[in-house]
Amino acid sequence: MEYLSLVMFLVVCIVLLFGYPVALTLAGTSLIFAGIGWSVGVFEAGFLNALPNRIFGVINNQTLLAVPLFVFMGAMLERAKIAENLLNAMSILLGRFKGGLGISVTLVGMLLAASTGIVGATVVTMGLLSLPTMLKRGYSPQFSTGIICATGTLGQIIPPSIALVLLGDVLSSAYQQAQLNMGIFSPETVSVGDLFAGAVIPGLILVSMYLLYCVIYSVIKPEQVPSLTVQDIKDIKQERSIIELMFSALIPPLLLIVAVLGSILLGFATPTEAAGVGATGSILLALWQRQLTLINLKAVMDSSLKITSMVFLIFIGASLFSLVFRGFGGEDLVHSFFQQMPGGVVGAIIIVMAIIFLLGFILDFIEITFVVVPIVAPILLSMGVDPLWLGIMIAINLQTSFLTPPFGFALFYLRGVASSAVKTASIYKGVIPFIIIQLILLMVLAQWPELVTWLPEKIYG
Repeated sequence: MEYLSLVMFLVVCIVLLFGYPVALTLAGTSLIFAGIGWSVGVFEAGFLNALPNRIFGVINNQTLLAVPLFVFMGAMLERAKIAENLLNAMSILLGRFKGGLGISVTLVGMLLAASTGIVGATVVTMGLLSLPTMLKRGYSPQFSTGIICATGTLGQIIPPSIALVLLGDVLSSAYQQAQLNMGIFSPETVSVGDLFAGAVIPGLILVSMYLLYCVIYSVIKPEQVPSLTVQDIKDIKQERSIIELMFSALIPPLLLIVAVLGSILLGFATPTEAAGVGATGSILLALWQRQLTLINLKAVMDSSLKITSMVFLIFIGASLFSLVFRGFGGEDLVHSFFQQMPGGVVGAIIIVMAIIFLLGFILDFIEITFVVVPIVAPILLSMGVDPLWLGIMIAINLQTSFLTPPFGFALFYLRGVASSAVKTASIYKGVIPFIIIQLILLMVLAQWPELVTWLPEKIYG
């Protein structure tokens, strides 16, 4: 009976490969297997009675209220042309140096990732804005596509991101479940704010490694990353001074991100309250940029509604999947598998990371967060793994998976907006150095978990 749970998981992956909607695939496949199991007497239908409580729990979850607010914030900043203005300002500041456009794209991608937190949106936005400019200025397609894909995936790890909000909520439940399984009936909690604080240092390290790569590349192959000419800078400035560009393009979004993230880290606001601040601030920024029109507002609200509906529908489908998976005894099967694994905790972590990496080729972070993490996280946490460290490792692991050829999501997003003159092979070659950088970061965090746990400990004790 237990192996039916693994067959069900395999069937879900196969059906998703055919392009069916994720939420309906999870729910439909689970109900079909539950019906088959009940008809042959190996599944207790009473497990499905818990579904209404699960759905009510999703509706009543205050933490998840941050999702539509952060989505709204990112969509509004995108419509207000914040990214375009940021890229122009950074290009003027750094474009006179070789590789300066690459550094500009990295910094703007970091700020955009902190604003949107959605990989697809960041890659598409940066691909449309910066790729034509970089190619026009003489940058190699390989370097240009690589830096855009890499910075576009920073939304997985740079707080405040939607990925960390969802992951933090799931890890919180998994951590409490793990402690209850261990006989601890006054369990400690892990909040989204803890995960945000834990992601700050790894995120800054990753961005610094990207910037270092840009500098090294400009030294080794300066002809592939030329500096901007005086005429190029004049074309970007359009009779505006550098101070004016900085004040209008760089300072406002920086202040907004500092206000959102700072209020969470300093304990002034919960992630949900800070998301409300971010959404309000994005409206004010759009008003400042004279982009707050009824057309833009309607487009932002439509986009926010679609993305939020998708997230919560997947959450409900994943809840049904986890109930049926547990009803078949899949959780016990996975637990016994990990217990018998050679290498103990280290071996279990390696296997989990490898599975999540491979699933990143066919599942988005939302599906993996809602389906895979609730299955494996309680088992790993009951083996003594730190929940914050595990969350950050999963986020960076998924980020690496989204970059890896030939199935990485970021590669597909960029391929969809890049011109036909850019070869797919150039995109694949361009991301390889960044995959290596992220693997190095994973090994560094595995060796020194304090890089994740130190800041939350200092802030929250």
